[in-house]
Parts: sequence; structure tokens; C-alpha cells
Amino acid sequence: MTDFKALILAIVSPLVAHPGNVVVTTAETERFYEYRLTVHPDDVGRVIGKQGRVAQAIRTIVYSVRVQGNKRVRLIIDDHPTKTLE
Repeated sequence: MTDFKALILAIVSPLVAHPGNVVVTTAETERFYEYRLTVHPDDVGRVIGKQGRVAQAIRTIVYSVRVQGNKRVRLIIDDHPTKTLE
């Protein structure tokens, strides 16, 4: 299986000012492989972009990778991270 966590980190880390605070957590549901992306509060705007264009581009890249089986990949960008990451 493709290492989606590494792919997401490779895409997002150069975009943010605090690459050490980029965290990708995984969960598996009945229908999806879910990846939750959390970044430093100051970097949320950089990851989402104007009108969500950067977030959509990230999702397009991640979703274009084939997955074996019936499950699909879902990327959730946590746009309300806690301030405890500082």
C-alpha cells in the first residue's frame, strides 16, 4: 500500500513556516482510509489557500493515487488546531 502519510508530509512541509508541527494521523473506517492533517495555527491559511485552492490541489494529488480494494482515501485538514502546538 502506498505511504500516504509520507506523501502528505512531502507536499505540506515545504508550504508551511513551522514544518516541525505538521502532524498526520490515520484512521480506518468501513469505507475510508482517513488521514487527518494538523498544522501550526499560523500555517492553516497557507495549507488551505485562497478559496481553498491549495487544499483542493493537495487533495487532488492524494486522491489520484490508486488504492487496492474498495476503500477510498479521505484527507481531512484540521482548520481549528489547538494553540498547544507552540
